[in-house]
Order: sequence, then C-alpha cells, then structure tokens
Amino acid sequence: MLAYRHAFHAGNHADVLKHVVLLSVLEYLNTKPAGWRCIDTHAGAGGYSLEGHYAQKKAEFADGIGRLMARDDLPPPVAALVQQVRAFNDGKALKQYPGSPALARSQQRAQDQLRLFELHPTDYKILASYLGAEAGVEARMVDGFGAIKGQLPHATRRAVLLIDPPYELKTDYARTLAAVREALARMPETIVIVWLPQLQLLEAAQLPQRLKAAADAGAKKGWIHARLTVAPPQERGFGMLGSSVFVANPPHSLFATLQPVLPWLARVLAQVDDAKSALEKSANA
Repeated sequence: MLAYRHAFHAGNHADVLKHVVLLSVLEYLNTKPAGWRCIDTHAGAGGYSLEGHYAQKKAEFADGIGRLMARDDLPPPVAALVQQVRAFNDGKALKQYPGSPALARSQQRAQDQLRLFELHPTDYKILASYLGAEAGVEARMVDGFGAIKGQLPHATRRAVLLIDPPYELKTDYARTLAAVREALARMPETIVIVWLPQLQLLEAAQLPQRLKAAADAGAKKGWIHARLTVAPPQERGFGMLGSSVFVANPPHSLFATLQPVLPWLARVLAQVDDAKSALEKSANA
C-alpha cells in the first residue's frame, strides 16, 4: 500500500504538466491580496534528488524537465517553472527537482497557508524536516483524502486542493472522485486540481468524464481538462502514455494561458511521432 515513491518519476513529463498548471493557478491567486490555503493530499517528500538511485533508475526527468532547462524559447508558464527549478538548484546544474509542496511554498505569502499530507513514513520525514517548521505550513502523516473535511471551507473562501495519488490501487480512482465531490460540496468555489495518468485501464478512461460531471454539478466556475500524450507504450501496450490535469473552478485566465503551452509541450517533450495535446473546457469556465 505504501510502496509508491514519487522519486522514481520526479521531473518527468507528467510533473511538468502538473506543475505548470499549479504555478499558473497560484500566480493568479497572488494577483489579489486575500490569503489562500493550498491543500496537498499526496505531498510526497517535497523535493527530490535527481542523482539518487530512484530517479536514476529510469531517468524519467531527462525527457521531462531535462529537455527544458537549456531552451531559450520557453512559453511564460513553462519559463516560470524552469525559473523555480533553477532556484531549487541554487542556479547550478540540474541535480534536484522541487515537488508540489516546494513550488507552492515558492508562491506563498505571509497571509497564505500550506496544508501538506503524506502517508509514506520516509517521504513524510523528509517533507516535515524540509517544510514542517515553516511559517504558515502544516505537514501531517495522515491520509490526505480523509483530511479534506478539516480543511474546507477556508475563511477567505480561497483554496486550492491538489489531488495527486499514485493510482497504484484501483480504489484511488473512486476516492479521487469522492474527494472532488466532497470538496465542492463543502466549498463550491474551491479550485480543485486533479492529476490523472493516461493508462490502458477502464478506471483511468472513465475518471475524466466523471470529474466533469462532478464539476458540472458542484463547481461555481466550471472546469478545464488539459492533456499531454507524449510517451510510447511499454511492452504489451501497457505503461503511461501521458497524463492530464483536471481543474474545477479554474481561474478565468487559465484556459487562454494553457492554449499555446500544451501544443508546445507536446512537441518538445515528444517521445513518439504522434505526440499530441488536448484542451477542453465547460461552457461556464
């Protein structure tokens, strides 16, 4: 149950997509003075060594963030991510990659809050030592799905809920959908960001449609769904071909922000000839 370690995948194409969206959302929230709360249900270690055994096993970062660091044609949302990665490495060679907690921390102001949840004891220990004592940050070793009730609604009515489970258990699909419904029921204006793997599984194929229905029923400002398909299947057709990010209650500018970025990322991160991207939105997004 606790075998998954994100360090194997840190900085890959899926992280790039997820973190471009996360930073775009938080940068938008920072255009207004009211504080926000960012809730990360599967926070991981907070940051990852790209020189360690886990990251080096398949070196997935080489075809993700590694392809972006030296480019001089980065679209602004991608440039914002690369800037944070450079800062995480003190401006030196790419040896570490910031997880979602580190990126959210980079955007946090004095009035903002981070609530980080991680069940894996080793990753939690790293996370707590890295960010647990920072002002406005709470890190807890509990089930992030179960923590939503204690985090929403937020006093300023400005909250981002990031749901990024490993999906190694099929129950993660149902729990993700239930978490989105719960968050929107507790605070309909919550910005909910859900990362989804693109896999040859029925549950993976069905979840985006179910999330859209949940947002149609419970979100005040609709939804967008951004997808990248860039990787080849593994032997016998299995493996993650790409990933997508679903956002309920997206900032009004997010769709236009991502429109030019997704085709660019599909081209630059392509590992197959037929790499592609897609971007959808609801009528009220």
